[in-house]
Amino acid sequence: MILSGDRLTPIACNGILVIGDPHVGSRRPGRRKDAVWPQAVLGKLERCVTIANERGLAVVILGDLFDRPVETDVALKNQLIRVLKGFRHRPLVNVGNHDIQHTTLTDGDSLALLGLCDVVDVVATSAPVTEFQIDARRIGIGMTPYGQTIPVDARGSFADVDLRAWFSHHDIAFDGGYPGAVPPFAVEGCDVLINGHIHKTQKSILAGRTRWMNPGTITRQSVDLVDHVPRAWILDGSGALEPHALPYESNVFDLTGRVVGEADGAVVAREVESAFVTLLQAESATELKRSGDGAIVRDEIEAKFNADDTSDAVRAIVRSLLGEAVERHAAQS
Repeated sequence: MILSGDRLTPIACNGILVIGDPHVGSRRPGRRKDAVWPQAVLGKLERCVTIANERGLAVVILGDLFDRPVETDVALKNQLIRVLKGFRHRPLVNVGNHDIQHTTLTDGDSLALLGLCDVVDVVATSAPVTEFQIDARRIGIGMTPYGQTIPVDARGSFADVDLRAWFSHHDIAFDGGYPGAVPPFAVEGCDVLINGHIHKTQKSILAGRTRWMNPGTITRQSVDLVDHVPRAWILDGSGALEPHALPYESNVFDLTGRVVGEADGAVVAREVESAFVTLLQAESATELKRSGDGAIVRDEIEAKFNADDTSDAVRAIVRSLLGEAVERHAAQS
């Protein structure tokens, strides 16, 4: 169903399985070298089904279930539906920026169809959504889709709960800032705020009483995620997140033309992150719209390269990433 601030009947479970940004899509990301795509993504979701059902967990997907708003591959959508219907508890799905063509979810988006067919429960509007009963503790759950405002006060959202947890899909400045990113802030009455959208696992940050967490994606789409470990996470009644490894291949990227000589991939990946890869992860939507070809972002990055005397290897990687971001933006426009 499509939820717009509706409250579901409290769900009894042993915890909540949190799944970050699957990005299911028929188009293989440019640098992935999988022989078959997107079986790697579907396989991770199937493993999530097993974990959730064996442990009696509810399920939350942090947004970007789809890699593009309209998935045209009917066979893939059927495969995805088959996987999602395997969850004993119907997944609760936030709306990410890749799930929507416009500013909010519409009937033209593939995610809306899954919600209307009761394959998942989709949260289309920022609001308190439901409550979970985890052992003796009652957990209130709220969500904020991409592009909507995260509340600053959640005290009136739930009555008689032991923990308030909010889920967002937003540009949050966890590890250093970048243009447009919002620093974690105190949300009155909210104990934990779990964010999607940022693909790399981030260290948690405490702002007031609100602990902000960013588990990261289960799908590595670009080479800056070469060191990222895809995991699902279990949220317990105390508000703690426990990681659970998902099946993945470590060597999935074609680095031809990316790394010079025998440069170590892990070292290069860290340099790339420091050289604005978080800016590219956010897809620099405002700047791309302003310039069309990414010229504004490119100028900023080149200036940063010159100021930091960035290595040729890292320059090549970031320039290629910018090109891929511009192509994605053009395809979605």
